[in-house]
Amino acid sequence: MTKNLKKIFLLFLLMFIPTMLVHAESSTIVNNEEELLEALQNTDIKTIVLNKDINTTQKINITRPIYLDGNGHTMKYVGTFGKDNSKDNKVWGGIYVLQVYKTNATIKDIKLTGANAGLLINGSEITFEGTIDVSGNGFGGIELSQGKNVEETSKLSVKDGGNIVNKDETKETPTLWVPEDSKDAVVVMNGIKQIIDSGKEVSLSEISELFDLAKSPQTGDNVTLYYGLSLISIISLAIVSLKMYKKEF
Repeated sequence: MTKNLKKIFLLFLLMFIPTMLVHAESSTIVNNEEELLEALQNTDIKTIVLNKDINTTQKINITRPIYLDGNGHTMKYVGTFGKDNSKDNKVWGGIYVLQVYKTNATIKDIKLTGANAGLLINGSEITFEGTIDVSGNGFGGIELSQGKNVEETSKLSVKDGGNIVNKDETKETPTLWVPEDSKDAVVVMNGIKQIIDSGKEVSLSEISELFDLAKSPQTGDNVTLYYGLSLISIISLAIVSLKMYKKEF
């Protein structure tokens, strides 16, 4: 190798090695609860990818911006509930597989199961990508609320093509709810924003109806657009009619 080629090669390495190192530090793959907790503590890590299903023995708290890619895997709570350390997830113990607390995060392609509820969005803004499955929890899927000393509005955005699954949904185990002691929450789907009232429990079918209604020319900005287009059509028809009338007379 000539001296000039060596210099070019060294320059190439100096340019790209820092970028490679930053990328290596900003993303990590986890295989168990311990590795997941360590990754959440490491502020250099921005993306966490599950390499396999993970069992957890405690509520996993997300308190900083993070991109959590479940990679199609499951996070399952396998600990106990309540003062009596029951194994029944219908015994309330305030256990969620994940709690996102006063931050923003993106969650992708994951199943959250085995706890009292799958996900607590606590004064946070969360984005769902892919399929988020919250089946198999004792009290339901997703809670949007404000805990103690939390004032921020809880917000859930589902990206286009995103999907929420809850195979065990009943009146007692809704897919989404806002507690009575919390402020109204916000849910955004397909670019449409809806307010979920305090004390409201929402099923998957109700979520679909809510956003289907918002698409129709009955409420919000869509109404303005609908009637705006209608007015244009009426004016256009009037102009055409006037021209025809002038031609005849």
